[in-house]
Amino acid sequence: MSDDASDLDDVLQAVGPRLRALRQERDATLAELSAATGISVSTLSRLESGQRRPTLELLLPLARAHQVPLDELVDAPETGDPRIRPRPISRFGMTFIPLTRRPGGLQAYKQIIPAGRQTGDPEQKTHEGYEWLYVLSGRLRLLLGEHDLILTPGEVAEFDTRVPHWFGNPGPEPVEFLSLFGPQGERMHVRARPSGK
Repeated sequence: MSDDASDLDDVLQAVGPRLRALRQERDATLAELSAATGISVSTLSRLESGQRRPTLELLLPLARAHQVPLDELVDAPETGDPRIRPRPISRFGMTFIPLTRRPGGLQAYKQIIPAGRQTGDPEQKTHEGYEWLYVLSGRLRLLLGEHDLILTPGEVAEFDTRVPHWFGNPGPEPVEFLSLFGPQGERMHVRARPSGK
């Protein structure tokens, strides 16, 4: 097999996990995505699991439904340049800047919530996964189960995303924070080396 054919296969194999991650980020079911795109649930399931080869006819409605550019679904790797060129994504009144390029495994984002994003009765959501947050600037309100927390710059939170949760900004300025999200059971480990003398 030529290198070009191998590269194409690698790119196409990565589309399924990327489609699943986008759907899960939006807390959408396969049935909801099927209703939005007109693509059957079984076809969507086979696309996400890699059992069906993605075609342009399938990817175009999916890109529209997820509100992302088509090239983000395919994410063909650039050659010779290690820099990541993140494309901001706006969802739920927040801006997400992806800091990782590969689907699956740990995903890193910089998130920005504009000032005053507070609703009367925030609805907490749950989903599979594990999340680690680090506040860079501003104030982040985190509802986590029965807890109502305000995190300030330099503070960290870590939690299982099956616990109901919600983020908001109670402050007069935008809040910026780093978010690491992993599949269920994959916890983040932060290690510090002892200072050498």
